[in-house]
Amino acid sequence: MDAVVGRALRKTYTTGETIVRALDGVDVSVAAGEFLAVMGPSGSGKSTLLHVLGALDSADEGEVVLGGRSLTGLSRKELALIRRHQVGFVFQFFNLVPVLTVEENVMLPARLDGTSASECRTRLEPIFEMLGITEQRDKLPAELSGGEQQRAAIARALVNDPAVLLADEPTGNLDRSSGDVVMSLLRRLHEAGKSVVVVTHDPGVASSAQRVVFVRDGKIVDEATGDKRALLERLVELEA
Repeated sequence: MDAVVGRALRKTYTTGETIVRALDGVDVSVAAGEFLAVMGPSGSGKSTLLHVLGALDSADEGEVVLGGRSLTGLSRKELALIRRHQVGFVFQFFNLVPVLTVEENVMLPARLDGTSASECRTRLEPIFEMLGITEQRDKLPAELSGGEQQRAAIARALVNDPAVLLADEPTGNLDRSSGDVVMSLLRRLHEAGKSVVVVTHDPGVASSAQRVVFVRDGKIVDEATGDKRALLERLVELEA
C-alpha cells in the first residue's frame, strides 16, 4: 500500500497582480517504507508539495490520500488529528519552542493528544537514546548546537510514531558534519520501516533516497535513482 498519494494537485497563490502556480497538476506517490527526495530550483513548488501531502496546507484542486484515507472534505480538527498521528514534520529552522526544554518540546505533540507525562517519558527514552540527545533533555533550544536542535526536532516528529516522516531542507541550516549526522538518522529511520520524504537542494542529501523526483514550475518533470553525480547534473540542467 502507498503511504501517501497526491493526484492532480493544483495550488495557486496570488501576490499583488502576480499569479503563482505552486502546483500545476502534480501526481506523486510514496510507497510504504520508501525514501523519496524532492529536488528543484527555489520557488519550484517542492515545499508546497510537501505541505499539501502532509495536510499542513490544502490544494485548490486534486486529492491527497494518506494512509489509505482521502483528506478531501475533512474538517480542520480531523486534519489536525491526522497530522499528529500519521505524519512527523522536520523543518529547516527546527521550530522548537524557545521557552520549553528539549524534553518538553519533544513531548508536546503527545501531550496535546492527551498522553500522560509518564507515558510520554517512557516513549522518549529509546528515541533520545537513538538520537544521542539524552544529556540535552533538560536544556533550552538556545543552549544546543544546530545539529542538536535538529535532532530534538526529529525526536518531536517521532514521539507519536508516525508512519510518514516529511522533512523540508532538514540540513539546510546545518554545517556539513551536523548535516551528515541528521541524514544518517533519517536513513536509520527509513531502514526501520518509516516512509521518508525529504525536500532538498543538496544532491548529497538526495543521494540517500531510493528515488528522486525533480520539480520545476509546479510540475514533476523527471525522476531518477539516488546517484549523486547524475542528480547534480540534472539539477544544474533544471536551474538553467
